[in-house]
Amino acid sequence: MASLAEQMASNISLANFSKATELQKRLWFTLGALILFRLLSYVPMPGIDPTAMAHLFDTQKGGVLDFFNTFSGGSLSRMSIIALGVMPYITASIVVQLGATLYQPWLALKKEGETGRKKLNQYTRYLTVLLTSVQGYFIAVGLESLGATQGIGAVVEPGLMFRVAATISLVGGTLFLMWIGEQITSRGIGNGVSLIIMAGIVASLPLHIAQLFEGGRTGTMNPIVVVGIIALAVGLVLFICFIERAQRRVPIQYPKRQTARGMMQAERSHLPIKINIAGVIPPIFASSLLLMPLTVIQMAGANSNSDSSDWLITISTYLQHGSPLYLLLYGLGIAFFCFFYAAVQFNSEETAENLKRHGGFIPGIRPGKATEHYFDYLISRITVIGAAYLVLICLIPEILFSQAGLPFYLGGTSLLIVVNVTMDTVAQIQSHLIAHQYGDLIKKAKLKTSRRR
Repeated sequence: MASLAEQMASNISLANFSKATELQKRLWFTLGALILFRLLSYVPMPGIDPTAMAHLFDTQKGGVLDFFNTFSGGSLSRMSIIALGVMPYITASIVVQLGATLYQPWLALKKEGETGRKKLNQYTRYLTVLLTSVQGYFIAVGLESLGATQGIGAVVEPGLMFRVAATISLVGGTLFLMWIGEQITSRGIGNGVSLIIMAGIVASLPLHIAQLFEGGRTGTMNPIVVVGIIALAVGLVLFICFIERAQRRVPIQYPKRQTARGMMQAERSHLPIKINIAGVIPPIFASSLLLMPLTVIQMAGANSNSDSSDWLITISTYLQHGSPLYLLLYGLGIAFFCFFYAAVQFNSEETAENLKRHGGFIPGIRPGKATEHYFDYLISRITVIGAAYLVLICLIPEILFSQAGLPFYLGGTSLLIVVNVTMDTVAQIQSHLIAHQYGDLIKKAKLKTSRRR
């Protein structure tokens, strides 16, 4: 049975949307920020020859670079100032969140509330600058050697000045994207960082779809494979929507209370817990931890002839996109971050304490520690299902597409991010419209009351 909020959301009309001026401002701000992000992806780094870079990237196509280029919206192939995207910021967030659960001073900051959260966010920004500086320098070194064996130089004037300028440009681009993401979260609609990643993926989807149909038309791809890919994509979208809306409803009962007629009535409710508590975070975290080191290795070591870089080439070969070791590490990373982020998102001790404070209890479970242990047990079981779902969604398309030999990347991770972020954004839009609808109802009630007087 649909909840009251879902019933109100189904009755939302375009007339209500046209009256919600604050929501319109938030949507326009979000759209403008995403357009700015797409424009920045066409601003090249200083000292880069864009024509030579595009030619060299075509020779390096496939594997990790193609995968990362999809997430950056093509910024890596053009080597723009935002080529690193928001991946360093995400990696820094992983480290800080892990530290907030293991390092006692940071754990104390986490418990301080808003003040501690601001300090942890500041640490995340500092770590983002450090990671981007290191990664930017190695990418600048790799760009200088890129194409040396082919006689094509991507860098106009290699040297120390280019490395400094490239590092500063990449740091500035990543920090600007981080700031845009924070502004979207506070002044726009949805999670800013997730929307930036989704915008990069969606920007390359039309080209990939066109390549798919062109391959079927020219005969380079079997038409049955084309139909199968389309059917798989539609099936994945429907399956993602089904699981993301799935809930485990924990029954909650409150003590009997006296009503206006003097009758004693027990209040019953439920606590909805999503099957996929972690959402889209685990695939993003796992991919960012794998992508950034591999991108640096492939760009810095794959084009070098020195004996010292042989081990870099070996690592890049074993961990190339679609290899068994890459898939294994990717799946283990997704499963690990599922359990980690579920523990961060759902605090069993705090939830059990809140229920006890308000007199609520789970039928058959004692309030307090027993309720906390029950929540831990329940979250562990639910997270097993959620982790298996995410691993299935992310790995099966990877295996199928690598076997089909597609000339582009279109994996389950991309679809998961796009569908999940879209659903979260639509839910926030609906909540704004519901709040506006409630405001209109309150105004009408006040007008009716004043007329009666």
